[in-house]
Amino acid sequence: MTEEIKVEIPAKFEKLVGEIEKMSIVELAELVKVLENKFGVSAAAPVAMVASSATPVEEKTSFNVELKEVGAQKIEVIKVVRDITAKGLKESKDLVDAAATGTAQLVKEGVKKEEAEEIVKKFTTAGAKAEIK
Repeated sequence: MTEEIKVEIPAKFEKLVGEIEKMSIVELAELVKVLENKFGVSAAAPVAMVASSATPVEEKTSFNVELKEVGAQKIEVIKVVRDITAKGLKESKDLVDAAATGTAQLVKEGVKKEEAEEIVKKFTTAGAKAEIK
């Protein structure tokens, strides 16, 4: 059982719509092709745009953590860097010193969102500021 949709047709198109209603599906398909060729348009374009906009966007699964600011507890931040990266004391200190100059430093890359959030929480506890990218 199909439900007929009531559409208000402007008076200037009533005759044309009446003629189209009388056509078979084959005739309508032929008319569409003629109109596409005559005016250089495609009746399929709007449908394709709707379909492409409905395509799901891939969710990001890999994140990087950057150390933005060190804060007052530099030694605690160095400990966090050592714990997260398994770097030595000198490498960890160098990374923290570089971040202290105002240059954001990549601490960990390619981690899952939960792990990245946990790392940021550790830096925050140590008095530093980190960001997930």
